[in-house]
Amino acid sequence: MFGLEALDLARIQFGFTISFHIIFPAITIGLASYLAVLEGLWLKTRQEVYRDLYHFWSKIFAVNFGMGVVSGLVMAYQFGTNWSAFSDFAGAVTGPLLTYEVLTAFFLEAGFLGVMLFGWQRVGPGLHFFSTLMVAIGTLISTFWILASNSWMHTPQGFEIIDGRVIPVDWFAVVFNPSFPYRLAHMATAAFLATAFFVAASAAWHLLRDRDNPALRKMLSMAMWMALLVAPIQAVIGDLHGLNTLKYQPAKIAAIEGHWENHGDEPTPLILFGWPDMDAEETRFKLEIPALGSLILTHSLDQQVPALKEFAKEDRPNATVVFWTFRVMVGIGMLMILTGLWSLWLRARSRLFQSRAFLHLVVWMGPSGLIALLAGWYTTEIGRQPWIIQGLMRTADASSGHSFAQMSLTLALFVVVYFALFGAGLGYMMRLVRNGPVTGEGQQAIEGGPGQQRTPSRPLSAADEGLDDNDTQRGRS
Repeated sequence: MFGLEALDLARIQFGFTISFHIIFPAITIGLASYLAVLEGLWLKTRQEVYRDLYHFWSKIFAVNFGMGVVSGLVMAYQFGTNWSAFSDFAGAVTGPLLTYEVLTAFFLEAGFLGVMLFGWQRVGPGLHFFSTLMVAIGTLISTFWILASNSWMHTPQGFEIIDGRVIPVDWFAVVFNPSFPYRLAHMATAAFLATAFFVAASAAWHLLRDRDNPALRKMLSMAMWMALLVAPIQAVIGDLHGLNTLKYQPAKIAAIEGHWENHGDEPTPLILFGWPDMDAEETRFKLEIPALGSLILTHSLDQQVPALKEFAKEDRPNATVVFWTFRVMVGIGMLMILTGLWSLWLRARSRLFQSRAFLHLVVWMGPSGLIALLAGWYTTEIGRQPWIIQGLMRTADASSGHSFAQMSLTLALFVVVYFALFGAGLGYMMRLVRNGPVTGEGQQAIEGGPGQQRTPSRPLSAADEGLDDNDTQRGRS
């Protein structure tokens, strides 16, 4: 079907499931830290707006966290079901790294999540804030171990191959492999930015409907400060990551640039747009700027960027895909920077909350962080092909060898179940967002007592308030 083989379906299935999964951890990472900041500000200032925002976003965090856990379990099982050869070859490295995540991050989050979600009126403010901090730190520790495992697959070191299997000999080198620090910083910052624009879009959506209140203004203000400060930092991190990739994965850089061959000693141009043709070995319809590729990628005008024709055909990534996914990521990043600058200009003129053109832009930018994150992930993972472990194991040698019929059936089932299950979850989460923060909700949680707040029996119970009477709630604000 469409020229696809069982291996292609296995790769599509993994890509499909991870595309769903990565959205939830990204929002979880950002919201956990956001909640910690909100509670810290409330403890310091005792301004009710921070407490109200905490209770509003904690509901959304609970739903998102639950969907992230469920989708993550599927990812772990796929290593054994569809990629057993990879697990057999590299399990001595990847297995312990994911175990360390469970023993540190997962236990930390599980131990304090209940207190964070349901303990506002049951424990003291200091202990509750500590619990929120522990959950936020847990999400970052989880990111640490997952990125350590994935980065090792891009830049493996600290191992020996004994009897056809990878055996770790230096765990420090395994964890802190050459690409890990850059990819960890890039991913964590991407999660913060994705969350910031999600929060900002939520506030802008309400403000455009004349539902103005201090909580919405604070949401938008805090999110725009994050965009203004962090989006340029992300660009710097991306540049450093690019230099690291040029050193350790030059074929990926050549594919990203759509660059096929160098000419004499001429510096490498930057191709802004075009269509890399893998069969013709050229980039068609290209618009390029002379020498700029060398300047950006090597920070000099006398060094050339490696070209795709310098690598054997079987070792080249799919330039047609990564050329465009990279440009989607970078283009959105530039829009984020411009949005942050526009917010600063409006803030200086006291029009941040009144400019409808700006608010419309922020609403449209709501999913931009997640789109950029997915585009960056595709660039990284597809750009590593044909290797599942760079230079050690090809993706074609890593699969379990299931038949085309088996992979077709399971892929179809995944598509149906994921769209039904997570579509419903995302829809529920967006209903919570449309509800908006309620003034005085935090005080109700503190008062508690009979008839005020029942004792929840499951984590998602934290997100059950206020879905049926939105207008009444907003009236209280």
